[in-house]
Amino acid sequence: MLRSVSKIKNLKFKVVEQFRGLRTNIEFSSLGYEVKSIVVTSSKPFEGKSTIVSNLAVTMTSSGKRVVIVDCNFRRPTIHTMFSLSNSKGLTNILLQGRKIEDTVIKTCIPNLYVIPSGPLNPNSSELLGSIKMKEILNELTNDFDMVLIDAPSVLYISDAQILSALAQGTIIVTAYGKLDKNELLSSKEKIENVGGKILGVVINKIPNINNSNHGDCYKQKIEK
Repeated sequence: MLRSVSKIKNLKFKVVEQFRGLRTNIEFSSLGYEVKSIVVTSSKPFEGKSTIVSNLAVTMTSSGKRVVIVDCNFRRPTIHTMFSLSNSKGLTNILLQGRKIEDTVIKTCIPNLYVIPSGPLNPNSSELLGSIKMKEILNELTNDFDMVLIDAPSVLYISDAQILSALAQGTIIVTAYGKLDKNELLSSKEKIENVGGKILGVVINKIPNINNSNHGDCYKQKIEK
């Protein structure tokens, strides 16, 4: 899976097919309406959600969609490092300084893929993400792009992911194989649903490949209506 932009072209065929399957399942999970904004979160840190959102974005662009990733993890931003971008300006500049989106969004080396980094860190993340300005930003992005993917912090420890789930049209929860705790997963699901968020499904990440002695990273997805 993609961990840096230099490894994009080296994805194994099996992994690419799995992300295509995830993309297809997302499309079919939203029959009756078009999902254009998705929050990707996890129960705990370090379950690989930033890797999942980056690879999913690349896969979606391969079908001709214009995709933007918005890094809303103000405490531990990662997306800019995935694509070797600067984080000197980003979402916090839009929210706090009134910068225009078009002056902040960055075109990556992947055709049709754009990134809005988190920008300079700010400790008042919940207040910023829950602001009217944030809602206006997401509305503008869903008008300008075919898909908005939001990299959110883990849902169990801070309220940021809940706030974003209430604004977006769908939420995916990422959990790591071998670290999956049923009670934590159910608690994450409950927190998102309590604010009116729509859960599209759960992605199980870092499943070892039993057919390969090297046990490379893999994942399976389960999308529930």
